[in-house]
Amino acid sequence: QVQLVESGGGLVQSGGSLRLSCAASGRILSSDTMAWYRQAPGEQRELVARITGSTDTNYAASVKGRFTMSRDNGANTMFLQMNNLKPEDTAVYYCNLVRLLHLQYWGQGTQVTVSS
Repeated sequence: QVQLVESGGGLVQSGGSLRLSCAASGRILSSDTMAWYRQAPGEQRELVARITGSTDTNYAASVKGRFTMSRDNGANTMFLQMNNLKPEDTAVYYCNLVRLLHLQYWGQGTQVTVSS
């Protein structure tokens, strides 16, 4: 069983930056796939970034070049550095971990609000 806890959300002006963290209660394995999702009011949850292994990272087109995802397996933590934030980035951000292709864990979410 893995528990995930996000932190780092908040209110920021357009063009600003935030760094989200996701701490896992258990050990993160190098084989785990880790991801950040977000859900805006009235919208479906969408994938923001996904990292497989140490460096194989994919980003949604809307955040590519602005967001950077990383992981520190030794610290059982993953990060999402968000730069040049836009009002349309406003959402609840969730971290996600998938193990062995079928075990899936979610954090409780952290609110990110970008004012124009």
